[in-house]
Amino acid sequence: MDLRLLRPLRHRDYRLLTAGSLVSLFGDGVFLASIALQVYRLSDLPSALSAVTFVVILSQAATLLIGGWAADRYDRRVVLLGTDVVRGLAIGTMGVLSVTGALELWHVWVLVAVHGVANGFFNPTSTAFIPDLVPDEDLEEANALLAAGRPIARTLAGPAVGGVLVAVAGPGVSFLIDAATFAFSALMLALIRTGRAPETDDRPSLPVQVAEGLRFVRTHAWCRTWILGQAIGMLGYLGPFEVLVPYVFRFEQGLSEQGAALALGSTLAVGGLGAIVVSLAIGQFRLPRRLPRWMYLAEGTAVALLAVFGLMTGVWQALVASFFIQGLYAFTEVGEATLYQRNVPGRLLGRVASVSWLASLSAALVSVAVAGPLAQLWGARPVLLGGAALGSLGLWAMLLVRNTDPAAPTAADPPAAPVAQQPSGVRRA
Repeated sequence: MDLRLLRPLRHRDYRLLTAGSLVSLFGDGVFLASIALQVYRLSDLPSALSAVTFVVILSQAATLLIGGWAADRYDRRVVLLGTDVVRGLAIGTMGVLSVTGALELWHVWVLVAVHGVANGFFNPTSTAFIPDLVPDEDLEEANALLAAGRPIARTLAGPAVGGVLVAVAGPGVSFLIDAATFAFSALMLALIRTGRAPETDDRPSLPVQVAEGLRFVRTHAWCRTWILGQAIGMLGYLGPFEVLVPYVFRFEQGLSEQGAALALGSTLAVGGLGAIVVSLAIGQFRLPRRLPRWMYLAEGTAVALLAVFGLMTGVWQALVASFFIQGLYAFTEVGEATLYQRNVPGRLLGRVASVSWLASLSAALVSVAVAGPLAQLWGARPVLLGGAALGSLGLWAMLLVRNTDPAAPTAADPPAAPVAQQPSGVRRA
């Protein structure tokens, strides 16, 4: 059988990027399993961990538009390499301070802020870099392969190893391992030959170039509608899931602390399996036609399934819901990347991706901030049900908007210039 999913691995530079990315994502999983325990070693207040999460999201959101500009202005390989170096140094410093017993809570805030700032450059650049490495006919498979590897590394293997490391050697060692994975990723990027020459200095100013990306979003209905719908879905889903699902397991399902931890870990792991299955299927059978409509249906259904956590009477229901939720999110993740890569001009791709990230993270900040207080007023389960209704109905309503498919522009919705795909290994001017 012809394994479409593996076709992008024919391209040397994509192989290097994939190897570095998957190792780095494994390190992210190790970090995620360690940071909460490290924070609770420094402070026994839940607000301390909330503050760390808030700093991570806010610092990333603050630099996304500049990161998108840099992705379109400079050699994307160099931008990605720089972000790996900065993130590796930040987490490595945290590891050294932890191992030596010198780490304080304010150190954590500063270092995760540095990490978040670098993420603001990394995320839009990584989306924009894939078309530099593979031809158009391999884009779907290239995105799907990374999407399949991401939950394996970040959700399954990384946290499992991170938990063992914390138990045996403490969180500081886990941070040092994560820093080493960034170093490996930077090495893989340094070996990539494909790149692009920096733009000449007579380009417009930074605000003008950022505004150019915003203008593309504003003048293309398919793009602005998707970004709006995704933000509404994020508003309804992320805070209730992140904040309230652990609460329901612990206090409303009557589970012990260990039982709640096992239930939450199992829920996340089964969700990772769902994402893997769907990503592998996309890589083998490709995305459907009229992709945006399927994306609204899929993500709306994923958010609607959040209601299962508000109604569940047993952990098995959470496991089933998580499998389908994360599988549907994997579909929209691959679809979104492919949609942008094929319909946004290459010179604008980083900036448009940064606008999408900024909208989603802004909604995430609000969602995380209000989920807890609303649950104190109305209860956790009603807020989970309300989030499911808000997010799903908001996404499904976008199906009523005209021109959500970039293949059918109107006079009021100017078509994007064709995205010029470069053969792998060719340096872009």
